[in-house]
Amino acid sequence: MTDRTAQILSQLPRKKNVTPVNEEADARLAAGDATFVGDLGVALMKEHAADSGVWQYRGVFDHLLQLLATTPGDGHIEQALRLVTAAASVVPKRHTRYAASLLASCKEPEELVRVFAGGQVGAPEELRACLVQELVLRGVAIEELPEVARWVRSPHGSHHPLRRLPLSLSVLEHGPPLPGYSINGSSASLPYGDRGTPVRPHGRTTVPAVTETTSEPTASAIGAAAANWAAESNGRIEARTFESAEAVDAAAVPGLLRAVDLECLRGAGAGKGVAVSSWGPGRAWEVLFAAASSGGAYNHGEFGAYGRLAAWRSVAGLVGVAEDAPFDVVERRAQDVQWYGFGTDTPWFENVAWDIALVAVDAGRRVAVLAATDTD
Repeated sequence: MTDRTAQILSQLPRKKNVTPVNEEADARLAAGDATFVGDLGVALMKEHAADSGVWQYRGVFDHLLQLLATTPGDGHIEQALRLVTAAASVVPKRHTRYAASLLASCKEPEELVRVFAGGQVGAPEELRACLVQELVLRGVAIEELPEVARWVRSPHGSHHPLRRLPLSLSVLEHGPPLPGYSINGSSASLPYGDRGTPVRPHGRTTVPAVTETTSEPTASAIGAAAANWAAESNGRIEARTFESAEAVDAAAVPGLLRAVDLECLRGAGAGKGVAVSSWGPGRAWEVLFAAASSGGAYNHGEFGAYGRLAAWRSVAGLVGVAEDAPFDVVERRAQDVQWYGFGTDTPWFENVAWDIALVAVDAGRRVAVLAATDTD
């Protein structure tokens, strides 16, 4: 540890503003001293492990990681890996997911190959697993990166929970909403506004009799994409399934939703109707992925890799396929069912920025509903 690093560490707990330290790191990196930034970050994480109550340690550390990731330059990826490795056993596991999203967004695939190279001792396997899926989400052909493909086939890759996800995007996943990063922070789109085709009933529509079939495992699977809203923010979720006595056509969906006594639609009477739109499966997946990966009002979600996993878990639940079913089975069923979005102004929905109202109807007369809402 250099004298300057030791001095920064000793002074940080007393600082109310860490901007001068961040600016010094910026200047040192601009001058080509990536090692200083890496050394400082590793030292900060050791101090954070010893005393997590000093917010300044984590505040500067996060700036250093973002600085190394967003700034082009030789040696930056190696120093960033030192920081991720130092943090892996200290901060919550989700930090590694964030680091994978950050690096995949800011670095070229050819640079990230170093994370998987045999000589890069200490790179967390969790980082590697997340990076694979972050690259897939950005359209990178994994088989064209031999070091990455080799890791995927290794025991570490082939036994990881993310292994169930394919190494290429499905037809539903093109154009996933991914965050953008800069030294000043990040941004993400919220694709929750309805972009479907309105369903307009013609004449008198008969609503078929329905029986509720919701089970706890199915409700958990359906709500997986928005689970982080309820667990970490102010969100709430309603996930339910029903069996219709007759085939459900598009014109019957608005009346059916009102008839099954959904909590989210209570009060949708005169003057508070239910507007239903026909969606494609890709639109449904986009909304589920955004909810899972970007999070709600007061959290950051699961990021890309685990966000993709949660989105497909919700899809499986909505279309009535077992969670452990082969991926292509889930995908085919998702393309076969009819997808709808619905909207209303009942008090259940916060109507701020984070609202999901989704219905899946299959030919076997199974109806699945996911409603979720969050607020700041």
